[in-house]
Formats: sequence, structure tokens, C-alpha cells
Amino acid sequence: MSKLLIKNGILVVKNKKVDIFIDKGIVLEIGQDIKNSEAEIIDASGLQILPGLVDMHCHLREPGQEYKEDIASGTRSAAKGGFTAVACMPNTNPVIDNQSIVKYIINKAKSHGVVKVFPIGAISKDLKGEELSEMGELKDSGCVGVSDDGKPVKSASFMKKAMIYSAMFDLPVISHCEDMDLADEGVMNEGYMSTVLGLKGIPAASEDLMVSREIILSEYTGVKVHIAHVSTRGAVQLIREAKARGVKVTAETCPHYFSLTDTACDGFNTQAKMNPPLRTQDDVDAVIEGLKDGTIDAIATDHAPHHSDEKRCEFSLANNGIVGFETAFALANTKLVNTKHLTLEQLVQKMSVTPSKILGLKSGHIEVGRPADICIVDVDKEHVVDISSFASKSKNSPFDGWKLKGTVEYTIVDGKVIVSKGRIVE
Repeated sequence: MSKLLIKNGILVVKNKKVDIFIDKGIVLEIGQDIKNSEAEIIDASGLQILPGLVDMHCHLREPGQEYKEDIASGTRSAAKGGFTAVACMPNTNPVIDNQSIVKYIINKAKSHGVVKVFPIGAISKDLKGEELSEMGELKDSGCVGVSDDGKPVKSASFMKKAMIYSAMFDLPVISHCEDMDLADEGVMNEGYMSTVLGLKGIPAASEDLMVSREIILSEYTGVKVHIAHVSTRGAVQLIREAKARGVKVTAETCPHYFSLTDTACDGFNTQAKMNPPLRTQDDVDAVIEGLKDGTIDAIATDHAPHHSDEKRCEFSLANNGIVGFETAFALANTKLVNTKHLTLEQLVQKMSVTPSKILGLKSGHIEVGRPADICIVDVDKEHVVDISSFASKSKNSPFDGWKLKGTVEYTIVDGKVIVSKGRIVE
């Protein structure tokens, strides 16, 4: 059915009760007491209507690691989390560093996916940091940014060239900030907990140093740079100071960096192993303050699925990362909105409007004439996280059993209901 009518929901960006009429994937009317006898009705009474969430940093694992996740399962997981668009990172196998891989992902998303997928191309060929990718071709084939995420760009000279080259095509550069020499094969945050566990630590300075480098390069070249998954107090302060003097830097963090500390690694809990690693409470407080004052522009998931065998092993050997689509909104609502750090409207800015703006997408708004990409949530409904119910192929999450407030009831992409009453519509 092409006609859809959402009734009696609170449109967050206007803070008032509305009806929304959608036909052929487009929002045609927003108002009061809209009637249409041919439309499918969604009763949104008591629910909040948001622009579809936009995840500017995730890993779908296809091509090459479909045993962890593929575009079909990953986009279903994203839809359950309220995301209508996701940007997937290039550390696939083969790497997203040429037109054919980009086109494969876009075509696969159209045929097997349920949300919009925007590839992020590699900065360097095969993520080796030695030869620039053909960024013009990547842009023409559908990439919305470039990154060597999963690895830092080690050479400052190479990064400077990449930033200047990317600017020719208006492609944002997304930087994984980690000084590998300082990280020195550490496996968790360096501090009290790493000492207790006898594990090699990664100092916060490894992130801070690279954030500082990217800010200096951005200031020197005049080119925008986006800092991925900010996790330290030092990085937040460096970005705050850079913005104050007009540097073209933006930044994101992830729900785990304002919800967890490195104490989650106690007991050698590999579900809490990630990169950057979970930090201290002081860092968590700084990340939240950065979100509140606008230093940190966006919240991304860094959804990183892994097979259970890659987590059920020694801590030092376990893969980094957690799945994040299906817990992101609830964690942000619980940890940021319910604690009065952000309003729900400010959260929408962080999880939809600003990510769209940084990547140059047309998402992030519910307006007449725009595609109907919509998320409807119950901000007061409590639930217990159950990883066995995840739509993702992988279940690697440290939040299993957590009681959170906020559920995604409906996800609508181009006017099509993908999630209804919390369940995927098959």
C-alpha cells in the first residue's frame, strides 16, 4: 500500500501533535485531523515522531565477512534501531577502494537491504596508507566520505595530501585517531583496571596525539576533517579549542563511550573490548560534556559485528568491537535524555540531522515534499536488552540484560513500514 497516514504522534522538531500523510514514499501533508480512507493507519498516540536516524559510522562486513554480518542482516538490525540510513566503513574484504566494490554494495543494498546504505570509501588503496585511492571515482560511484577506519593514517604527509585531494571532490575525511607507536599493541585502556587485570594498556595520549595532528593539518590546509569515535577527555578539549578558533573540525562519539567505563573489562570480559578502548569515568564525563556543549557533533554506533568464536577467547586475542544498531537509541535516551544532559530534540540533531549534514545526505528532516524516512519511538517504555532477539547475525554486546528506557516502535523508509510495533515486517 503506497498511502500511509500517521495519526496523533508528537513531532519532536515542532513539539506538537500532528498527523502525517505519505503517498508514494513522499510526505505530502503534515497537519491536524488528516483523513484518507485509502491509507494504512499508524496510531502514534503517546509516541514521538523523529526523522529517521542516520548512522554515519558502521560496519556491514559485506563483502568478505558475511559470516559476521551482511547487508541484508545489517540493514534489518539498523531498522530495528530506528535507523533509515547508514554509512558503512571500507575495511571489508576486498576493501572499498574502487568503483566496482562501491557499486556492488549499493546494488546489494537496493536488492537485499531495507534501509539506505551509503558507502564510505578508503583513503588509501587497500588501507595500506601508501597510495591514495581514486577519490573522484569513489564519489562518482556513490561514496559519501573517505576513511581508513580500523587503521589510522600513519603518515602526516600522506594525510595532508589525502585531505587536500578529498576537498577537490567535497568528500569528508573521517579519521581513526590512534598513534600506533603509543598504542604499542595494547588491548584496553591504560590505567588502574589494566594493571589489575595484567593486560597491556593503550594510553589516552595515543588518541589525543592523532586528534591534535588532524586539527593541525585541517588548520594548515583549510580542509574539513571529521574525528571518529571520540573517547578521551583530551580529545574533547582539543576539538573544543580548535572549534573556538575556527578550525573546520567535526566529531562523533558512540553510545558505549558515554555508557561504559573500562571497569566493564573486569573478569576479562571480551564483550567490552573495542578500539578505541573504553576509558575512565573522567573520560565518560568529558564526552557527555562535549555532547552537551556542541563540541561533539554526532552520535554514531560503530556497529562492529563479530562471530562468537572471535570473542570467546583470550582477551588479548579477541576482536575489537560491539554491535550497536539495536541499543543506540535506548542508550542515548536513557543516559543522555533521561538524565537531562540533552533534550530529545538535541538528540535528534546528534543522531539524524548533523550526521546527514556532515555526509551531505538529504536525510534528517520530516517536511512536505521530502522522502518519508521516519522513526517513531516510545521514550518512556522500559525494556531489558536481549541479544538473542537482535536482527544482527552477531550478538557481541556488553549490554545484554541491561534495563533501558526507550523503544523503537516503527521505522519507515521511503514511506514503507520496515519495523512495526518493534518487529521487522517480513
